[in-house]
Amino acid sequence: MLSTDWHSALEVTLLGISTVITFVCMSVTILSLLPFNHWICRIWEFPRFQLVCIGLFNVIILLCFNSSYFEPLFLFSLITNLAVIIFHGLWILPYTRIYKKEVLRAQKDCETSLSILTSNVLMTNRNAQKLIEQILYYQPDILVTLESDIWWQQQLDDALTHYPHRIAVPQDNLYGMHVYSQIPLSNMQVRYTVKDSIPSIECEAKLENGVLIKCFFVHPEPPSPTEAKTAKPRDKELLLYADEAKNSNGPVIVTGDLNDVAWSPTTRAFRKQSELYDPRIGRGFFNTFHVYHWWARWPLDHIFLSKHFSLVSIKRLADIGSDHFPLFTRLGLKHEDEQK
Repeated sequence: MLSTDWHSALEVTLLGISTVITFVCMSVTILSLLPFNHWICRIWEFPRFQLVCIGLFNVIILLCFNSSYFEPLFLFSLITNLAVIIFHGLWILPYTRIYKKEVLRAQKDCETSLSILTSNVLMTNRNAQKLIEQILYYQPDILVTLESDIWWQQQLDDALTHYPHRIAVPQDNLYGMHVYSQIPLSNMQVRYTVKDSIPSIECEAKLENGVLIKCFFVHPEPPSPTEAKTAKPRDKELLLYADEAKNSNGPVIVTGDLNDVAWSPTTRAFRKQSELYDPRIGRGFFNTFHVYHWWARWPLDHIFLSKHFSLVSIKRLADIGSDHFPLFTRLGLKHEDEQK
């Protein structure tokens, strides 16, 4: 008798918790669908994978700890959780290995390659040596740092003497930016497209074969209670560069901390408008943020490519003391007959 009562109490407790979580998942999913730019709505575009996992957990609880499958509350909870799983699952599906790859693997006879290491260093992080060790090991052609201030500039200037081509925008407002390159850079511009305090960098990188690569390095402001109250500034900047990338005739790369997840409507619109490709599609999430919260990680650091490129490798690197992991990408330049 005692065992039965214990089992019934456990069942009621678990179903009560599951019901509360179901209403929360339903509420934040509805918020993510509302046509508003306020951070309260847009922030729920981020944890789609987490919501799928929570939905699956709820379904298991409902099926394992319910004595009647035809009660209205049970049916409501089951259908709601399945809807949450399907809705958010479809958004993240392209970033799983079961999806068709968008950027093909480079051919073995690929003669020209370009490697880029992008790192949001976290301005207050003072462990520059970890990043420097990665740079010296991977030897990227181009290094892009974000949130880098004058202290970071001094550390990198001293260590990267073999990177003669540089663009420095040190700032102490979390939006500093630096570019170090082993290959020549030209037509370099520091731009403030949306706000006077938030820079982006535009330049052309010249490969050994003389091909010029149009590069956009960006770090827009995120929608959050402590920064931009709405997503308008971020979305405006990203879609502006989408237009510029589309109007560029040659090879194009856009990379940086976009403060947006790969599966958001804004990033989807950016990809469609720019006609650029995402090498993560069909390969994985490559979550770069947050280093210290394994349960709340998202792909915030991105690289988008024009049709001129194939992929040699893409890798999330080890922790450097920042809240972001660095992202290292090596690309191959396709032969002209492959670019059509």
